[in-house]
Amino acid sequence: MKTVLLVEDSDAIRDAFTILLEDAGYTVLGAENGTDALRLAEERVPDLVLLDMGLPDMTGLDVVRRMKAEPHTASIAVVAVTGRDEEADRRACLAAGCAAYVVKPVNTQKLVRDLPGWMAAGV
Repeated sequence: MKTVLLVEDSDAIRDAFTILLEDAGYTVLGAENGTDALRLAEERVPDLVLLDMGLPDMTGLDVVRRMKAEPHTASIAVVAVTGRDEEADRRACLAAGCAAYVVKPVNTQKLVRDLPGWMAAGV
């Protein structure tokens, strides 16, 4: 079973995505901030990280950069999930090492359909 690390500071959104991902057959690890996300990524090495870019303790870009700088977590696929639909933000996330950039509100059917490809691609 593949594991997804879901990093989202909103309890309601994290809970909804957890249900969606578990129903799709994934094991879900949840984190509400960047510090917990980095710790869980190091300890559990998920197959993919769904990363909210607006976290309370650090930016999503900081999380991605720190993950990609560590040999143990560098190959984990990271998907930026954000409410900002700006081209500059998209470019910055992809340049930092994100496999994809998903804008909220999320098309959940497409997200679940795209997960295997993002996992296979890694980054």
